[in-house]
Amino acid sequence: MLFDVTRSQLVDIFGEDRLATLPATSFPPFAADTEGVRLLQTVGVPTGTLWLREPDEDSGRPALVRDVVRVEDFESASDDAGRWPVIGRLLDAHLALDPGSGRVHVFDADEATVQELHADVSSLVQVTLRFQRLLDEFTFSGDDADEEADFERLDREVERVRQETGGIDPFPFRDDETVWSVVGEEIVMGQRFKGDSPGARSLYG
Repeated sequence: MLFDVTRSQLVDIFGEDRLATLPATSFPPFAADTEGVRLLQTVGVPTGTLWLREPDEDSGRPALVRDVVRVEDFESASDDAGRWPVIGRLLDAHLALDPGSGRVHVFDADEATVQELHADVSSLVQVTLRFQRLLDEFTFSGDDADEEADFERLDREVERVRQETGGIDPFPFRDDETVWSVVGEEIVMGQRFKGDSPGARSLYG
């Protein structure tokens, strides 16, 4: 694993009810015993920004890439990409796990592009953790005179996530077009603060 992520760490931050997992038994046999699936089963990810895809009600298994997109439309997709389990969604893109390499790929059906998004599942959990914690805990001053300084501080926090995770796994923030880069820009602009978080209360009253 690139990052040391544990269930207890996530529970301490978000609580049990904010974590989503995928049972290993819901994966195809060729994927069920991989490290990435074990992380999704035992550690999980915080909900909010990223959502894990629930297994199909009839089969009990996650959808495969070939079930959600026309794999032949993705010129750079590997030959076996159609068999990869789809583990979640981020923005409008599908996240798929390559059980062989352990890497997480993102399939954008609108653009017919596929890219490596994470070198392993621990990186996916880490970036999700960092951004979701920022959205849950960031506080604006509430003073209009300090608004510019607040957003500059928010920008620095997002940049810290980019730098500290990108220094270990370059894929999530490889360029300005990755889905995580877009999420980061939305956060910087004051979007994605929801519910009863301090940021949402400050921005929306």
